Amino acid sequence: MTRIGQYHRYTFEFALIAAVALITVLGFWDIYVGPKANAQPHHHLHIATAFMWMGLVLIQLLFIAGGNREMHRRIGLAILVAGPLLVGTTAALSVFSAYKGVVSGEGDFLIIQNVMITVELGLLIFLAFLLKRSRKLHASLLMSTTILFMGVALFFALISFVPQFKIEGPETFYRFQTAATTGQAICFVVGLLFFLRDRRNGWPFLFAAACFPANEAIRSLLARFDLIDPLTRIVGSANQSLTFIATFALLFSLLAVTVLPTGRQPQPA
Repeated sequence: MTRIGQYHRYTFEFALIAAVALITVLGFWDIYVGPKANAQPHHHLHIATAFMWMGLVLIQLLFIAGGNREMHRRIGLAILVAGPLLVGTTAALSVFSAYKGVVSGEGDFLIIQNVMITVELGLLIFLAFLLKRSRKLHASLLMSTTILFMGVALFFALISFVPQFKIEGPETFYRFQTAATTGQAICFVVGLLFFLRDRRNGWPFLFAAACFPANEAIRSLLARFDLIDPLTRIVGSANQSLTFIATFALLFSLLAVTVLPTGRQPQPA
């Protein structure tokens, strides 16, 4: 197979990364260059870690497509740090969002999505390392993390650029839910298409896409028992720095265990 043919095999994966990167830019557009732009340090941190992760996934894909497995393996070790860094910052940002909601008295309507996506992101990265011997499944697990990025960015991109979803006053607050549902539907279609391409190894894409409606179901359940505000106060009362450190340490430890040499198959020096 020619080099061009090798890259052609991963056209859909390259397209997914490009689409997620573009949607992420659109999602942050108003915060950075919109008429009411007011980017804060936590925005810088979030966009930096998001693009760092997508860049690593893209580099790994390029190495795999080019047949350079040695460099793929070496760069893969960077994910031991990048993965916990990404999840740690996401956890800290969840605490910040909840804290802001408590202080303002407006609550945090994204509390469930923020907390659960942090958990789901960490789970996908951990499973990618745990099941790394299955190369296709390992790749799908890492690539599927971009679906989580896409779902969040789509929500903000829709309410920023699509007139039917823009919030123009209290009477249009329902559009938040409409935008969220639309974004979830788009993510599900994308996840389903990747799953249908490879039903044996493509299930992580479907899992990632299903996280959003599953999280919404959890939100509805907690709301029924009036537990959203108590949860927001609990999350918002956590220390952001300690949350980051604890989350980073936990995921780093879990990932490190998966790469340690075993007694059955000692690793070369």
